[in-house]
Amino acid sequence: MEKEKLQSLYYEMVLVRRLEEKSANLYQQGRIGGFLHLYIGQEAVGSGVIAARQAKDRVITAYRDHGVAISCGMEPKVVFAELLGKETGCSKGRGGSMHLADVKLNFWGGHAIVGAHLPLAAGMALADKYRGSDAATLCMFGDGATNIGYFHEALNLSMVWKLPVLWVCENNQYGMGTSVERASAVSEIRQKASCYGMPSERVDGMDVLQVYNATQKALEHVRKEGPFLLEALTYRYRGHSMGDPERYRAIDEIEKWRKDDPIGIFREKLLADLGFSELTLDEEELRAENVIEEAVQFAEASPDPASETLFDYLYVE
Repeated sequence: MEKEKLQSLYYEMVLVRRLEEKSANLYQQGRIGGFLHLYIGQEAVGSGVIAARQAKDRVITAYRDHGVAISCGMEPKVVFAELLGKETGCSKGRGGSMHLADVKLNFWGGHAIVGAHLPLAAGMALADKYRGSDAATLCMFGDGATNIGYFHEALNLSMVWKLPVLWVCENNQYGMGTSVERASAVSEIRQKASCYGMPSERVDGMDVLQVYNATQKALEHVRKEGPFLLEALTYRYRGHSMGDPERYRAIDEIEKWRKDDPIGIFREKLLADLGFSELTLDEEELRAENVIEEAVQFAEASPDPASETLFDYLYVE
């Protein structure tokens, strides 16, 4: 990866972390309503996967979607405007945290029903195959989605029809408050692909460069041969959502994973192996913090949707 892209990737990961920290703050102040699922700890997955995609490739994900939206090119001010229910949000304030989307960015949204977007991803890939396009669909989901029917139906059909779809499981160890080991007979998620004769790989989801390289390799297969399941082993540092009391995991476990912080790992690699200076990276962190502050100001100054537009956008014109 070129040095400029590496620097941009570091900035992006810090930007996502600061956005999520600020979102938590705003939620606690009662300025964000509904549910809020933070991406803190999982930044290397979204950034690494999407850095490897081409502009023509579609991205679709679940409800922990803020970081993925940023990686796809959505501006932080647009994200905050949506979180605050403002007219300047990506869905004009009508979608909220779990439904960020922008088809112009080929980002087909966050989806709140667990696993329900997997059949949609198969449909997108089928459409591209009909068109004769070599575009791929990147479908991201959590470990909890792999125990339900949508997952098995989507993987089965994608293999039957050899669809150009990359299935990316963000295995953060817990489906809400239940550990993978307690909920899944197969705890190494990638092995579930073998039921359908689908190739798979498990990658360290705390190392953005490993995720990037694994995704590049997987996408080469997807474009030529068909579906592939990539399992990224990661960890969320915060609860399932902001209302999670987090009584199901020990503090020692969280601290153990914090030592392998994805931003810290990447920073050390940039400094030790790739010729970056502390000053350069510090400047990128400061830039991210300034962008977040400006984004919040923009969102707060944006208008609320007008009451007479309440029933707009219910149907496609």
